[in-house]
Amino acid sequence: MKTDAELKKDNPELYKVAREGGTEARFAGAYVDEKTDGMYHCAVCDVALFSSDSKFDSTSGWPSFTDPANEGAVTLITDQSHGMRRTEVRCKNCDAHLGHVFPDGPEKNGNTCDRYCINSVSLNLKED
Repeated sequence: MKTDAELKKDNPELYKVAREGGTEARFAGAYVDEKTDGMYHCAVCDVALFSSDSKFDSTSGWPSFTDPANEGAVTLITDQSHGMRRTEVRCKNCDAHLGHVFPDGPEKNGNTCDRYCINSVSLNLKED
């Protein structure tokens, strides 16, 4: 895993999102419309975060998932920035900011799933 100084130098956009809590522009990320099967890993530390099996088109402009790859993959934190109350999603391994989770995902088995709205720059897709 790169140091924060190396990350800032080598990938300023990833540094801005992962370490400063930034957000990439809507529909600008590489994985918004991605349909390839595989596992999405943290772009900072390479831990598996989300399976393509849980990815769906939310029309939000960011890659969206119904569930993390496993319960220990992410940490959820209350975020009250920008005058809103949201739930921030961070990589449990390296504490990188990934995005936010909202309770408005697709319906599955009669229940509404969560929508993990994740910045593409925070992810690396490893194809099956």
